Amino acid sequence: MPVPKRRHSSTRRDKRRANDALKAKSTSNCPQCGEPRLPHRVCKHCGFYDGRQVIEPKEK
Repeated sequence: MPVPKRRHSSTRRDKRRANDALKAKSTSNCPQCGEPRLPHRVCKHCGFYDGRQVIEPKEK
């Protein structure tokens, strides 16, 4: 079974791990109710998308 001839340096290891961090999802505010929502999605709070009501909002 092949094994590495030389060990990888800590710099090389850390450069590879630099892309492993989780990135926060971008959100935008709903123009109707002002609640944060994902872009290009129906607002869960008011049910509006693209200036018209698409779904009935969930009652609390």
